[in-house]
Amino acid sequence: MNRIRFTKWFVLYALLISVVVSSCQKDESVKDMETAKPATAADSTALGIINNPGNFLAGKGTLKVTIEDSTYTFDAATDSIAFINVHNGDNKYFGITAINKAHTMSFGISSEGFASANINSKVAGSQFLFTVDEKKPLLQYTLTKFVGKDDSGKITIDKYNKDNMIAKGTFFTFLAKDDKENSPFYRVEGSFELQLK
Repeated sequence: MNRIRFTKWFVLYALLISVVVSSCQKDESVKDMETAKPATAADSTALGIINNPGNFLAGKGTLKVTIEDSTYTFDAATDSIAFINVHNGDNKYFGITAINKAHTMSFGISSEGFASANINSKVAGSQFLFTVDEKKPLLQYTLTKFVGKDDSGKITIDKYNKDNMIAKGTFFTFLAKDDKENSPFYRVEGSFELQLK
């Protein structure tokens, strides 16, 4: 049980590193997707993660996340949105990770296995962080383990890695503000349509 929990946090950490690296690339005005390389974590080798082909930094498109009656949109034209495939030993994951240009909001969601078109895969990890205001600087939602054994949510990919399309699909999961058994959890729904340029 602890190994599974460690693996999920490890994957989320790897996703977060990819977002930070890709965000820095956006901040440095890396706009030409023809010459840009797929997003990879700079220190992934030190973490023991092998980056596979199929890691992309979106140049166009959106990621929308709805939680507690509010919808948050990441726009690849200004924000950093990466679609990644990672494997750590025998564990294989894919996911979407995003951070806004102001670095005040980030979201990540992952699933076990490899990404492909027309799949419906169980959510393995998810986290949503954002700055609220100066008095309460960080609000964090994480995947809750108390919704039920097989109720962590699903990622559905309709289109994947064809022509200019990186990925298009939807997801839902359940996130909580803390990891206590009686804490309220919230259904999170979203959609993504990510393109290279």
